[in-house]
Parts: sequence; C-alpha cells; structure tokens
Amino acid sequence: MTDNLTKLNLLIIGAPGAGKGTQAQLIAEKYQIPTISTGDIFRENIKTGTELGQKVQQIIAAGELVPDSLTNEIVADRLQQDDVVNGFLLDGYPRNEAQVVALDQFLADRGEVLTAVIMLEADTDVVVSRLLQRAFREGRDDDTEEVIRHRQNVYREQTAPLVAIFSERGILVSVDGLGSVAEIAERINTALAVKLGS
Repeated sequence: MTDNLTKLNLLIIGAPGAGKGTQAQLIAEKYQIPTISTGDIFRENIKTGTELGQKVQQIIAAGELVPDSLTNEIVADRLQQDDVVNGFLLDGYPRNEAQVVALDQFLADRGEVLTAVIMLEADTDVVVSRLLQRAFREGRDDDTEEVIRHRQNVYREQTAPLVAIFSERGILVSVDGLGSVAEIAERINTALAVKLGS
C-alpha cells in the first residue's frame, strides 16, 4: 500500500475545450491512477436518467455550473473508492475557491495533499472555434457560440483565481495547451518529471 504522502494526487485545469480530457487519460495511463472527471460522472447520470442526471442536464443546458455542495459530495464519494489507492487525477474539479477548501479538508482528513496541478493554457478564440467544430460533429445542441463563450467567462471568473492559490503553494505546472496531442503530452510529462524530481 502506498504511503499517503507519496500518493500521486494530481489535478488538471484549463478552460472548457482546452483538451483536459484527452491529456488526463494519457497522464492516468502513464502513472496508473484513475481519472476522476466530474463531467463524466454527470454525463453518466444524464445518460442513465437518474434524478441527479435530470437536475444536472437542466443546469448544463443553461450554461451554468453544478452547485458546489452537490459536486463536493460526488467527488468525496469517488475519492474513497478502492482504485484511488495510489492517487488520482482530478479533471473539472475543483472549479472555484470554495471547492478547493472542500478538497483540502477532505485530503487533510486522510493525511494527504495535492501533489501537483497541471494547467493547460490555450487562447480563448482557438478554444471556442474548437468547441464549435466539436458541437457540429457530435450534434451537441447546447453548444452554441453564446453558451460556449459564457462557459469561458464563468471559467475565467471562478477558476482562474485558483491559479494564484496553487502557484503560491508551489505546485502549479503551467503547460502550453496548443499543438498536437502528442506534443502537449510530452510537455506535460517533462514538466511533471521536473516537478516530481524524477
């Protein structure tokens, strides 16, 4: 069993459409830890038509974010499952300072800390263009340009301030999120290796 302080507890952040999901899968495979995506958890509930799914669908369709209390509860439950023994990679959580406080408290209660935070940086207009193309390909009716730009604004207002928090802690790893999947993955691996001293 891995010692709590040597567990690899990672977080990946970046604007919606910055490519977090794709890179999260690659990081998780490399370090043999599960990716925990609030978006995936919510989508699964929407797909299966649960009560949570119906609530979340209404919120997402309006371009808003799911309430902190609901999100904190879902993430805390997921972080207590057996596959998290060696660590985890969070994608899409925490999104704001209140969620950071909740995560810090949960980890502290277990004698753990966040190891590193990977931030994917990408130009807003490039991201909006990328998401509009994806919406067209996948038939996502809720992904209009107005909704996409609203999500980008919400991200800037709520999540961007977290960069300062993680930077002050010395755990922020900033990576250029534009380029091919392989190029970005290589940048992340190099930056993490330096941060982890490996």
